[in-house]
Amino acid sequence: MTEPLSNPSGLEPTTGFTNPSVAQAANDLRTAAGEKAKELAQSITTQAAALKERAVESAQHFREVATEKASAFKQTAAEKAESLRIAAAERAHRLQESAAEQWSHTCERGKDIQITAEDYIRQNPTKCVVGALGLGILIGLMVRR
Repeated sequence: MTEPLSNPSGLEPTTGFTNPSVAQAANDLRTAAGEKAKELAQSITTQAAALKERAVESAQHFREVATEKASAFKQTAAEKAESLRIAAAERAHRLQESAAEQWSHTCERGKDIQITAEDYIRQNPTKCVVGALGLGILIGLMVRR
């Protein structure tokens, strides 16, 4: 029979490896992998913080731009409303003046017609009385039917 391999370091392998250098290499790899994982986790955390900061900055910038645009829109709308109000007031004033002119002109014509009618009646009283009598009879006949 063959003799089992002897362990010159006197260490008992706990990983099932028979050679202590292989066990040590495995431990070294585990340690290196753990350190690399910690580095990667820290790098990812740093990148996530940077992305969060950029997102916050972008949101703040968007909020500022939106506020500026809303303010500019509000100012433009106010200016437009003011110009429309002024234009409407001017138009209303012109219409009021035109209506006053027309009313004045109509009153003058009405007075002229009244004066002309009074003059005609004074010059031709008989014709007017006979005409009024005839018109009254005509209206009376129409109403009876």
